[in-house]
Amino acid sequence: MEQQEIKKVEIPENAYRELKPGEEYKPVMPANTTPAEVTPYSVSMGIVMAIIFSAAAAFLGLKVGQVFEAAIPIAIIAVGVGTALGKKNMLGQNIIIQSIGASSGVIVAGAIFTLPALYILGLDVNFFQIFLSSLLGGILGIILLIPFRKYFVKDMHGKYPFPEATATTEVLISGEKGGNQAKVLGIAGLIGGLYNFAVGTFGAWADVVSTRVTEFGQNLADKFKAEFSISTDATILGLGYIIGLKYAVIITAGSCLVWFLIVPLVGYVMPDDVAATATADSLFKDFGRPIGIGGIAMAGLIGILKQAGIIKQALGLAVSEFSSKKKANAVQVERTQRDVSMKLILTILCASLITLFVFFQFGLLGNLWQSVVALLIVFVISFLFTTVAANAIAIVGSNPVSGMTLMTLILSSLVLVSIGLTGNSGMTAALIIGGVVCTALSMAGGFITDLKIGYWLGTTPRKQEAWKFLGTIVSAATVAGVMLILNKAYGFTDSSSLAAPQAHAMAAVIEPLMTGGSTPWILYIMGAVLALVLNSIGVPALAFSLGMFIPMSLNAPLVVGGLIAWFVSTRSKDDKVNKSRFDRGTLIASGFIAGGALMGVLTAVLKFADVEWQLRFFNDATQQCTPWNEFDGAQILALGMYIVLIGYMIFHTMRAKKSE
Repeated sequence: MEQQEIKKVEIPENAYRELKPGEEYKPVMPANTTPAEVTPYSVSMGIVMAIIFSAAAAFLGLKVGQVFEAAIPIAIIAVGVGTALGKKNMLGQNIIIQSIGASSGVIVAGAIFTLPALYILGLDVNFFQIFLSSLLGGILGIILLIPFRKYFVKDMHGKYPFPEATATTEVLISGEKGGNQAKVLGIAGLIGGLYNFAVGTFGAWADVVSTRVTEFGQNLADKFKAEFSISTDATILGLGYIIGLKYAVIITAGSCLVWFLIVPLVGYVMPDDVAATATADSLFKDFGRPIGIGGIAMAGLIGILKQAGIIKQALGLAVSEFSSKKKANAVQVERTQRDVSMKLILTILCASLITLFVFFQFGLLGNLWQSVVALLIVFVISFLFTTVAANAIAIVGSNPVSGMTLMTLILSSLVLVSIGLTGNSGMTAALIIGGVVCTALSMAGGFITDLKIGYWLGTTPRKQEAWKFLGTIVSAATVAGVMLILNKAYGFTDSSSLAAPQAHAMAAVIEPLMTGGSTPWILYIMGAVLALVLNSIGVPALAFSLGMFIPMSLNAPLVVGGLIAWFVSTRSKDDKVNKSRFDRGTLIASGFIAGGALMGVLTAVLKFADVEWQLRFFNDATQQCTPWNEFDGAQILALGMYIVLIGYMIFHTMRAKKSE
């Protein structure tokens, strides 16, 4: 009986929607079963995935400033290898493989967005600084998120789209189920992957289409600094479909405010000689993005206040576990809702904070008071913004960790300066603090994805939580070694192969703070005030602020995907047909995300191997061979290919039958 229940791999109809009063969600692997989860095979495969993807993600992130999400390609590989080896009932094991391996992407993001700034500023760096800041930040992220697991994955069921978790879940379930669903997902993954590979590796067409491609748009950008751009990436189109029209519009509204109002307004009031050299993109980075950072920070504080009850409940649980009376009256918790004990959480938290203090005192600062202050900064900011990171991932699938880290650097620098820590030692301390916080928030955002996948499919949360620590240790050691090697091979200066854009931004922010420069406080305050106004009128401030922080080209496609989701799910008068079409579209969108992520890894490997397959043509204007994707024709072709991709998605989604 139990074996038959485990084999029934069907995502429940109510997995992605809000539950009706009295309705209960029952996962794919029911609570009364005991599926294979932690085995020598799943643990060893998870470790291998963590090592490989940490190295690949570190290179790509330092090269272009973007870290691919490792969860999806790892899930694909886990399913593929398990199938090739003829293994059965692999769902529980594949979740553990994905959870351990996915530590790679989040640890890498935390490290490479901050720590290369140490090299950029000419400060001393060693293996243990990188390793310990990544490791301790990752552990803090896990520990601080676990008490909020039930709230985000169960209590808020259906209220958040969880785009990346949805795509990964579809990959895992389709690999186990096979049949028509696996075929739809596989074909969509192949199309999305080849589409992105053609752009990333060959430059077959432009990856972004801008209004500057027309003469009118060029004049508009030059004179008024007004520019619209949209990425033609298949992955982002899929994300938009899963996020849905509501959140996609709110996020993109934030972009529209910055790009169509703030940027042109700033360009208009600038002196002519300064405006002549400024571009819409540079004005966005100098003015729009800081406003977004202020908005994210305030939205985070608002979220903390709104979730004060949840935080209080988590703290109350911690206290109650130490009460023998509570223990005596404890009820048996079902398998799919068992977390590691609060006593163990507090023990690991205390051990981590003590280790962090020792690291600050003896490996970084050498001053007792300064070490205590540094520890308090790390703990308070990580604790408060853990829920913000989880919220962002749940809504848009993108963690604004670099924005929150910039705010951390600013706050920590001000505090450190006030206690007499300035110059090189102050910059080193602030960046290490930023690295720990950045990794903690990155881990919190990534781990909530793993836990949501586990909730939908029915794994044991306690096992995911316990073995996540192993993935964190492996990933932290790998990224520390890889960063040292890449610095020796390439360096992190603007002219090098590894430009580390986020780290350069961190360095640019922290240097004036520690050496007596200016900080755009007025812009941060504007963003904070805007977030308060948005909250007062019922607009999700975090989603809107994310739109101000993330470039227009990455937000506009979300609306396209959201429009497709709305269109295909409202064309029929039969609700069951609409539901079937929407579900098929979710499979196709998940395929686009999975294929794009997998090919992103392959493109990164080719770049690392210095493979140059870019299409080039002779440019009469420059009298040189120029990459094809820099020509205007490549943007026109990109728009045509994007329309074809959209057409494919709509056509095959509308073919869904009621019986599917």
